[in-house]
Amino acid sequence: MAMAKYSRVDGRKSSSYCSTAVIVVFVAFCLVGIWMFMSSSVVPLENSDLSSQETRNEAKQTLQEGVSKQFDDTSGDISEDATKEGGTMPGKVSLNTDEESRKSVEENQEGNHGNDSSDEKTDSENGQKTVDGDDGSGNGKDGEMDSREGESNLESGQAENEGGEMNNNVQAESEENSGEIRSESAEGGKNNDEEVSEDKIKHVDKEDISTVENNEKNQDENSEPSAVENSAESEENNQTSNEILPTAAQSEILTESTTQNGAWSTQAEESQNEKKWQQGSISNEENDHQWKVCKSTAGPDYIPCLDNWQVIRKLPSTKHYEHRERHCPSEPPTCLVPLPEGYKRSIKWPKSRDKIWYYNVPHTKLAEVKGHQNWVKVTGEYLTFPGGGTQFKNGALHYIDFLQQSVPDIAWGKRSRVILDVGCGVASFGGYLFERDVLAMSFAPKDEHEAQVQFALERGIPAILNVMGTKRLPFPSSVFDVVHCARCRVPWHVEGAISFSYFSVFSYVLLYYFSDMETHLRHVSGGKLLLELNRVLRPGGYFIWSATPVYQKLPEDVGIWQEMSRLTKSMCWDLVTVKKDRLNAVGAAIYQKPASNDCYNKRSKNVPPLCEESDDPNAAWNVSLQACMHKVPEDSTERGSLWPAQWPERLEQPPSWLNSQIGVYGKAAQEDFTADYNHWKTVISESYLKGMGIDWSSVRNVMDMKAVYGGFAAALKDLKVWVMNVVPIDAADTLPVIYERGLFGIHHDWCESFNTYPRTYDVLHADHLFSSIQNRCKLVAVIAEVDRILRPEGKLIVRDKAETISAVESMAKSLQWEIRMIYSKDGEGLLCVRKKFWRPTVEELIKSAIV
Repeated sequence: MAMAKYSRVDGRKSSSYCSTAVIVVFVAFCLVGIWMFMSSSVVPLENSDLSSQETRNEAKQTLQEGVSKQFDDTSGDISEDATKEGGTMPGKVSLNTDEESRKSVEENQEGNHGNDSSDEKTDSENGQKTVDGDDGSGNGKDGEMDSREGESNLESGQAENEGGEMNNNVQAESEENSGEIRSESAEGGKNNDEEVSEDKIKHVDKEDISTVENNEKNQDENSEPSAVENSAESEENNQTSNEILPTAAQSEILTESTTQNGAWSTQAEESQNEKKWQQGSISNEENDHQWKVCKSTAGPDYIPCLDNWQVIRKLPSTKHYEHRERHCPSEPPTCLVPLPEGYKRSIKWPKSRDKIWYYNVPHTKLAEVKGHQNWVKVTGEYLTFPGGGTQFKNGALHYIDFLQQSVPDIAWGKRSRVILDVGCGVASFGGYLFERDVLAMSFAPKDEHEAQVQFALERGIPAILNVMGTKRLPFPSSVFDVVHCARCRVPWHVEGAISFSYFSVFSYVLLYYFSDMETHLRHVSGGKLLLELNRVLRPGGYFIWSATPVYQKLPEDVGIWQEMSRLTKSMCWDLVTVKKDRLNAVGAAIYQKPASNDCYNKRSKNVPPLCEESDDPNAAWNVSLQACMHKVPEDSTERGSLWPAQWPERLEQPPSWLNSQIGVYGKAAQEDFTADYNHWKTVISESYLKGMGIDWSSVRNVMDMKAVYGGFAAALKDLKVWVMNVVPIDAADTLPVIYERGLFGIHHDWCESFNTYPRTYDVLHADHLFSSIQNRCKLVAVIAEVDRILRPEGKLIVRDKAETISAVESMAKSLQWEIRMIYSKDGEGLLCVRKKFWRPTVEELIKSAIV
């Protein structure tokens, strides 16, 4: 009998009824105690969800009270509990380097399989032990276990359940849901995409709640030495966190929500009264986008806004180069541009200045028609660039020095830092100006000079696609120190972008005989193209014109020179000198724009007329050309009234005219300028150069997709890179500040394609760009444009809201890109991904891009 079994206390039978009764009562109390003990052991397991929820609520309340700043810079902001073993570290860094990326793919695949099977096995074992150890009555499996066996099994089951199931589940949850930086590849995540896609990025409250909960469950198991060790690790990892995402406590410029326009206007009319962007949820359609390859006439060179043949075919006229201007499709493409057959990783700078892979830009027309001028030649598997041009067959450096000798005040790399090169060809002039510490914004149209801008960018030389047609250039007024035109094929003395080949001698002779200048200018609309150069040229800046009318005596050249002389004189430009370069057998005329309004006020005729006061000279996005001149700023508090400090001092000095303005971040503009620069110096030096796993020696062409004061570009000044600073049209128009400090940039609307060829940038940097435009642009179309611009193996660095980071990460994975780093804290995140050579196999016909 059961009672007899449990009555054996000392191995001897009772000799009396009394003693037996006492023993029975004693045993009964023991059984009750065992039953109560068993009940207390089982109930917490059955109500673990409730307990967990209570713990979460308590932790959440604590965190909500404690978190008051974003991206705290100070060390020691991680709680003591968070430093203990078993807790996740929000600032812990793990990333893939270029050499480790391939290994990480295999390791992640194996790790995912291992974790899945381990979790299933643990859950199965623990579940079986719980059932086997208790049948609901406190007895063992066969109902014949003694008290000590039952107690032992219960304790063992509980320990295994807590130590196995709980710890393994916590570990799995921590690995999948924590805010740690994770290092993984697109291939490595295929096996658990469904689990990871839902909880890849967590907001700070969920991250830290998980951390606190894990620490509370494991704190009794942690020894004091372990806590000390992890405390040290916490401090180190927190420092890493600070390096990646410095805090608003120092600069107050980390999140777009802290910015305002203040005294700054925007390029977009609809954004003059800027409203707060509401964070919208990303549609599943975007996250699950099925990528296809764009099928167009341009093929690997497809540029959506320049290859819209549906619109180009319907243009009423092309005499002013309207067909070379932007005509964006109504719906931006969401397909991927194919790679040229045989495409290779681009050659590194500075070797790329002299040669590039032929199959990366497989075009030979320029080599055939311009090879004798040393533009470009085909040399085996390379395209080589001897450094010549139409006006400098014997090399650009000699020509550059010739110009400075002609006018020493040009002072390359000192007084003259940022120049505009019109009709740049393959941009050898701008490429060799780097040796004189000069940045050249080179541009040319996508025309019969096949792929000239693409050659420039593949070489690592700044260039954009643009044309002097019917619209203003996408630059602010008075920003270029020098404007240069070497046989740029632009008839400055007449209206519109008419090529010289269209402007016959007979047509010119008719114009030449208009003896009255005013009548003549009315006929040709006042030399709009030269007046546009006047708009973007800094007061006191130089216009260098090296063309046949300067040094040849053919009748057409003589007539053009005379008309050009009349026009420039009426514009108050001073002809400083006309010099001949005997080595290259060419000449150059160098003009200077006035630095005051004295000449304008003394003119006998208001031709070309001065612009109306209401005409904003800085309005440059999709604005038609005007045949007028803007007055020169003379008040010292106005931009353009004073020449900037010499380079490199101008890079770090806030412009004096910022004194009277409120900065983008709400403080005095000069304080904002300095804080922005200090912020990016810290981020670049402590994070981007050290913590991204990027080989910066292989980086040349960089774009800041949402620049403010140019602090990101300025912080990269010691690297052999150049940065295209893009100021979105719906952001504060701070582009003049960027030029003032000796950098350059452009206005752009990211709902449309950028004026560049595919595969032209090594690194794209987007600081709170995607969240700011997702309410009016399709994110999938913007990511498709990022893919078009970025070179294979190029990097995209995104700083944005955690939800946006998650959406971009999801799309990057669908593109088979490698996730190099991902991090989130306080609802903000950082993502670094690397584009691969992958292209889809299914094509999508782009009807608008078929000739």
